[in-house]
Order: sequence, then C-alpha cells, then structure tokens
Amino acid sequence: MLKESVNLVNELQRLGLTISCAESCTGGLVAKSITDNSGVSSVFYGGVVSYDNSVKENVLGVRSETLASVGAVSYETACQMASGVKELMKTDIGISTTGIAGPGGGTPQKPVGTVYIGIAYKDKVDAYLLSLGANSTREEIRNEATRLVISLAYEKILENY
Repeated sequence: MLKESVNLVNELQRLGLTISCAESCTGGLVAKSITDNSGVSSVFYGGVVSYDNSVKENVLGVRSETLASVGAVSYETACQMASGVKELMKTDIGISTTGIAGPGGGTPQKPVGTVYIGIAYKDKVDAYLLSLGANSTREEIRNEATRLVISLAYEKILENY
C-alpha cells in the first residue's frame, strides 16, 4: 500500500471530502492504490479508465477540439479529464493521469515517460508534467505517475481546505 494513499485517504476522511479519478496511462492503478485503504468507501466515489479518446470525450467531457489540437497527452486534456470526472462523480476533488507509458508510442515531442497529471478542486484545476524519460520501464512510469498524482492531491487538500 502506498504511504501517499494512506495520507490522502486519512485527510479526505478527516475533512469529509470526496475524490474520484480519471485514468489513461495508469490503467486503474490510481483507483487501486486509493481503494487499498480500509474504510475508503466514505471518500472515494469511483474512477474511469479512459484509454480510448472516445471515452475521454463521451464520458469525461474532454473537448474534441482539445484532442485534435494538442492530443490526449497534454496539459489541457489532463485538466479536462480531472474536471470531467469531478463533475461526473459529483466529488469535491477529481484527479487524472494521461501519458505515454511505453515502451512504444512516444514521439520526439512527447517521448515515452511523458505524463500529465490533473487535479480539479474547488473551482480550480491544475495540471503537472511528469517527464520520466525513455529509460524508465512501463511499470516504473505507471507506478511513479500513480504515486505523484496521489501526493499532489494530498498537497492540494492541505493547501486549500
């Protein structure tokens, strides 16, 4: 169990806040990490694994213009995924991951190891770029993205609630 997820769940419970997640490259690891904690059902409403762009659009509300202009792996898409899952699940916080876990799929502009993380909270949404590099394995990229989105969500809660 991730220490970061324990801290996140404890703080959500303490403050009476709820969270949901939208994942692409992490494929459900964020939801798994959060739900590894006992008693989490009071704060975690659910998640969406949106590997295909049609799910990003039709379920999470990512704009087709965003996907066409900057792609699924982008700051804008991470923000829209986080906001979309927050609205869909009616939670206080929405978090998202979208990236290229490899070993294939990278480009010179977006190499393997490029991950964007989104966090929607209150009436704000922030996104962060995680660049792990092509030497990282798929497992390392997915695990680090999971750890980081949970840590960043925890920090946002401490700063804003």
